[in-house]
Amino acid sequence: MTHLSGELNSLDLVGAAQRVADGDVSPVELTSACLERIAGIDAQVNAFITVTADAAMEDARVAERDVVRGEASGPLAGVPIALKDLFDTTGVRTTAGSKFFSDRVPDRDAAVVQKLRAAGAVLLGKLNMHEWAFGVTNDNPHYGPCHNPWALDRITGGSSGGSAAALAAGMCFGTLGSDTGGSIRIPASLCGVVGLKPTYGRVSLRGVVPLSWSLDHAGPMARRVSDVAILLDVIAGPDRADPGSVDVATDDYGARLEDGVSGWRIGIVADESLGDVEADVRALVRKAVDVLAAAGAQIETFAAPEMTDAARLNGLMTSADAAAFHRERMERAPDDFGQDVLARLRRGAGYGATDYADARHQQTILRGTFSSWFVEHGGMFDAVVLPTTPCAAPRITGLDAVATAPVLTRLTAPFNFTGLPAMSIPCGVTPDGLPVGLQIVGAPWAERRVLRVGRAYELASPGGDGRP
Repeated sequence: MTHLSGELNSLDLVGAAQRVADGDVSPVELTSACLERIAGIDAQVNAFITVTADAAMEDARVAERDVVRGEASGPLAGVPIALKDLFDTTGVRTTAGSKFFSDRVPDRDAAVVQKLRAAGAVLLGKLNMHEWAFGVTNDNPHYGPCHNPWALDRITGGSSGGSAAALAAGMCFGTLGSDTGGSIRIPASLCGVVGLKPTYGRVSLRGVVPLSWSLDHAGPMARRVSDVAILLDVIAGPDRADPGSVDVATDDYGARLEDGVSGWRIGIVADESLGDVEADVRALVRKAVDVLAAAGAQIETFAAPEMTDAARLNGLMTSADAAAFHRERMERAPDDFGQDVLARLRRGAGYGATDYADARHQQTILRGTFSSWFVEHGGMFDAVVLPTTPCAAPRITGLDAVATAPVLTRLTAPFNFTGLPAMSIPCGVTPDGLPVGLQIVGAPWAERRVLRVGRAYELASPGGDGRP
């Protein structure tokens, strides 16, 4: 059966996987459609640093042969995905968006990449990102700025900006990103896709170039909540070779995903705890809350004054950890860093041991405070919601990356600091046609609840398909 590539590009991951399994679409057709899309528009978007077209087509042919023989296995069999360019990939360069790693070619896959391949995924290539994952604009001085498909003069957000842009532009069906202060959720919000930061320790970081050993998370991004659930099923789980991994049983993240939120108690972070939020963003989030209420959720507003300290301290720890990781490079070749990243690294190097020790102490306290919001820990709520970002995507030109970082991470970083699972889903567009994200937060290890709230909103709202 012959399909138009545009039709195939409009599929979500679940739909693509199902049509491959049914024999209605071949992995070669899907992969060709994605590569054609990349060739046609990525010169404008700049979502990819490396496209592995030949290897992708070979993997697709192997997957197609397995499908024909009835030997295909895995939930992602024959489905093309792409990776943020800090996940190690055997024989494919992994730059971390940096000049230092421009020719670095790993000899083994990151743990999550191994899992994706075992699940049958076809790898299209490596995605643009903010240099060293240390920023939120994705205006990369070495590989060029990534442009938001909703408005090419706007940022994608970062640091997983290429991941969100590739999804929004229909270049792939799923991606992986990393999140240290919001780097999955911010670009998901600004580009109108879904991005989940799991609980700290849920997904292995072995083979992922670090930003902060204490705060990094890896997680899935896609156009639908159900797509993200499948990706999390594949990549979640303990890893004895990763010291940050936690041996906690995983769930079937797609199970009862569409059972709704009737009778659930959902907390809304009060306006005074959020700080300045654009009126358009605030209005769209309120409409999203109304949708959840109409779906049967009990809504209650509560104050969370600790958000400010958690975001500030997350920034301190991130920059201090990054300065430690890059100490030798800062001494040897400081000019090989972008100006914004170097400025933030030098700030991190200036913090003292007592500053860092106090931040870690406060992290323990605030982790308990935030966890106490949820029924699993004696609190009131099944989930908490708030805006993902306080504004829609700013323009690229003239944007100060250093000053923008604390603004765009203000509502996401607290959940890195406390390690809670948090997801951004699209909840409408502003009058200027820019997407806005609703952030859903759960108790530690409660990704299934977070996903279920997100899916309840998707089912009850007249949203689009995650593409401009």
